[in-house]
Amino acid sequence: MLSRAVLCPSPPLLARDLTGRADVLPELRAACAAAVERLLAARTDLVAVIGPGDATATWNPASQPDLREYADSARDGTPGLPLAVGLGAMLLDEAGYEGPRELHAIGAAATADECLALGATLAAAAPRVGLLVIGDGSARRSVSAPGHLDERAEPFDARVEQAFRDGDMAALAAVDPRLARELMASGRAAWQVLAGAAGASAQAAEPGEILYSGAPFGVSYLVALLDTPRQVAV
Repeated sequence: MLSRAVLCPSPPLLARDLTGRADVLPELRAACAAAVERLLAARTDLVAVIGPGDATATWNPASQPDLREYADSARDGTPGLPLAVGLGAMLLDEAGYEGPRELHAIGAAATADECLALGATLAAAAPRVGLLVIGDGSARRSVSAPGHLDERAEPFDARVEQAFRDGDMAALAAVDPRLARELMASGRAAWQVLAGAAGASAQAAEPGEILYSGAPFGVSYLVALLDTPRQVAV
């Protein structure tokens, strides 16, 4: 049963292997660290990481993130985790978490129904499940954004943020995959996995807490915490 969930974005800058001593977006890093700390404070039996990937897959919990696309830092010739899933594992490691974990990727082309079904499966994996959801909002918030400016991006991100504020899993379940794809919102499928884990109803989660919201590079980054009605926030 889902007990607590947190959402973090997946910018490569979260990986200190890439930024070195440069303190890039410290407020975002601090928000992600705080969110994961709150997730672990729920003392769940299992933490599952879910993030977008090329295909839906389950990864060995000991797998390492694959940063070769962003730096010449490959450990060997073995493919690593998709970036989002790898960053989730990294955040758990940085928080000192040593308990049971699962690492899952959800394919970018997964339908809403497939995402909801995976979420329900993850929620049933243990009596108390914590979910670390990794994924970005739109990447078309400014002229310098990866996808250039799209006027639909800001209202899209606002609706997603409001869904997290309200704990409205039905709204997340209803996010249009086609629109999300056009706006380069990589987190869409992972959000809908969360909706499935929580039950995909408007009453499935308590009102959420937003720890960070911004689009500093024209990409929407959101850090949020959600509890189910059965879990009291710490």
